[in-house]
Amino acid sequence: MKHGDFTELAKYYVDRPGYSLELLKILKNHIIREQGREEVIVADVGAGTGKLTENLEEIGIGGYAVEPNDAMREEGMKLFKGKDSFEWSKGTAESTGLPDNSVDWVLMGSSFHWTDAPKAVEEFRRILKPGGFFTAIWNPRDIQRSELHMEIEDMIYREVPGLKRVSSGNTMTTEKMTDILRKKFGTPVFMECWYDEVMSTERYINIWRSVNDIQVQAGEEGFRRIIENIQNRLEGYREIPVPYKARAWTAQVCK
Repeated sequence: MKHGDFTELAKYYVDRPGYSLELLKILKNHIIREQGREEVIVADVGAGTGKLTENLEEIGIGGYAVEPNDAMREEGMKLFKGKDSFEWSKGTAESTGLPDNSVDWVLMGSSFHWTDAPKAVEEFRRILKPGGFFTAIWNPRDIQRSELHMEIEDMIYREVPGLKRVSSGNTMTTEKMTDILRKKFGTPVFMECWYDEVMSTERYINIWRSVNDIQVQAGEEGFRRIIENIQNRLEGYREIPVPYKARAWTAQVCK
């Protein structure tokens, strides 16, 4: 398995959590006020299996879902089968395949850290309408709120002492995002909120099975031990509360 290759992991993505609807509603209302029109057309870029796409549909938004990985995109298209709220297509953040000035809002859910950021920012500037917005959002676990999840995290780092996480969910700052968006977008606005999701232990284990960067660094045997250790720690649990936080940076395009 390679960094950023989710082909073998797509089947587990159904178990991943969605994003905060409250946060997305606030952003939607802000964009509507700023643009002065009720209809907002979005591009969910790096849409994966449609986790964020589904949340956007829930708050009454439609548009485009762009995903480079065939297996991931197929799962997303299954989720949206029979619906016309989103048009699914193959593309990347650096080359979405969407027309110039075609969307009001570009979002990337837990995927902006995989991009060639300067090229992606230029592409988003191209496809956004004048005054459009870009949001990079992540939903990392908020493990500091739970001794159990801190313990599980320690187990993983004991197995892979030099583990380096790829996701920017917890490490991104407004200063970093401002530097990335420089000259193409205005200063980003940061929003964060906390939420919990209660899930079966099977679902929780499957979420770990969907994680790319740990599997790459742990290797097949190391990752097998990680999963076994987590399963052993959760023996006797039927459900487990998992703490999350949504972290989002939103900026308006400069045109």
